[in-house]
Amino acid sequence: MATTVFIADDQAMVRQGFGALLGAQPDISVIGDADNGRTAVSEVARLLPDVVLMDVRMPEMNGLDAARAILSASLPSPVRILMLTTFDIDDYVYEALALGASGFMLKDAPAEELIRGVRVVAAGEALLAPSVTRRLIADVTSRRGARRHPSPRLSDLTPREREVLELIATGMSNSEIAGTLFLAEQTVKTHVGKVLAKLGLRDRAQAVVLAYETGVVTPK
Repeated sequence: MATTVFIADDQAMVRQGFGALLGAQPDISVIGDADNGRTAVSEVARLLPDVVLMDVRMPEMNGLDAARAILSASLPSPVRILMLTTFDIDDYVYEALALGASGFMLKDAPAEELIRGVRVVAAGEALLAPSVTRRLIADVTSRRGARRHPSPRLSDLTPREREVLELIATGMSNSEIAGTLFLAEQTVKTHVGKVLAKLGLRDRAQAVVLAYETGVVTPK
């Protein structure tokens, strides 16, 4: 079954260009678009795409508020959000990751990177591998400072789960974590699920934010 995608961007050329690029992939189907955040929220609730490409800055309702509305809604199926921005260091994108967006990409990223990003996010993994994402999180958290007292929820993690959290925070995929820890990928997937459940997080991206903010890992 093809991954369904919705594109929210106030620039018609961006919507058309991304739509044509993604629509040409045999495993991706673009099912709608919007030129403002308010329309995006209502259309996403109606169409229930697998992935939403969401511009950070749009009229009527910005991408952050639109992402918040979508992620907090009780939708019948999960919708994953990939933020689009022209800025590689942007507090709005950090807030979106904290809300549960699955990652972000620069609008001028190569075509193959956009296609890969949609596939990664659709598969349930946060798009955290690009160095720019790690730099954004490191930059913002270093300016805000790690919390003096780590979240008490961290004490619920087993030593292995904490180790997995640390590796998630470096941007590793499940397969990379499996190779590092000499575990089966399915075992890693189970550990990741337990980490998210115990910490009350909906997405790997939120796990990365929490890991930096609580000092589990520190910006390098």
